[in-house]
Amino acid sequence: MRFACLLLSLLLSACQTQVPVLPAWQGEQAQVSAEVGQIIELRTGQVLSPQQLVERLASAPRVLVGERHDNPDHHALQLWLLRALAAQREQGSVLLEMLTPDQQAKVDAAHREVQDGQPPADMLNALAWQPGWPWSLYGPLVQYLLRQPYPLLAANLERREVMQIYRQPPALQGRQSTASAVREALAEQIRSSHCDRLPASQLPAMLAVQQQRDRRMAQALLAAPQPSLLLAGAFHVRRDLGVPLHLADLQAGQGTQVLILAEAGSEVKPEAADYLWYTPAQPEQDYCAKLLGK
Repeated sequence: MRFACLLLSLLLSACQTQVPVLPAWQGEQAQVSAEVGQIIELRTGQVLSPQQLVERLASAPRVLVGERHDNPDHHALQLWLLRALAAQREQGSVLLEMLTPDQQAKVDAAHREVQDGQPPADMLNALAWQPGWPWSLYGPLVQYLLRQPYPLLAANLERREVMQIYRQPPALQGRQSTASAVREALAEQIRSSHCDRLPASQLPAMLAVQQQRDRRMAQALLAAPQPSLLLAGAFHVRRDLGVPLHLADLQAGQGTQVLILAEAGSEVKPEAADYLWYTPAQPEQDYCAKLLGK
């Protein structure tokens, strides 16, 4: 009996898929903050191992991963996470905030060429990649995704849609995404990100664009093959402000897990996400001082 139990234990251990080796931290703060590398389950406060995180995310039909766009450690962890999940399940699709629907045909064509072993010589031109998303940060991730059998999908609004929303903000339907506390918090974030210099008359239009981006991401997730994974800015994926509220308003509130990649020292409310992974912080930059010429 004891031998049988030992044999069963060994078999179960052998069946557990090990995650890939984590990438080395690129940020200078890696050796300074004890928070760096910690993965927190916000509901319980439990510290998780990378293996435990992947096992939890692997069972979710939809995974939303929030990033700080200019943090290289966030992009390295996203690539790691995709590889780790691939060992646990077959991925249905990946969606990017960095892609818009008018790029989808080009992305699909590049995907086919890569799959056929004939990748485009000029990948940026082939994808109509937007220069606002530095290829040095996003290139490795995108090229990995193009080598995978599942589709890479656009999740954002096209520029023409943004301009139309700005000129004529549509009424947003849904109880959770239109709650006054949600709209006030988003409006404050928009004001502060514009250094409190945004004319009050423009705020409603800017808020409408933000929320319509979130609604589009929710709609794209629902249309995408599952299990799906969205990579976007941290504010877009927040449970208390972003895409999850729109999923709930579209009667798809269940089956979503949110992971936010956060810089050490930053505060994230427990209701904002399911999991938090601390990374080294980028050097402090006073963008408002630059804008104001200080």
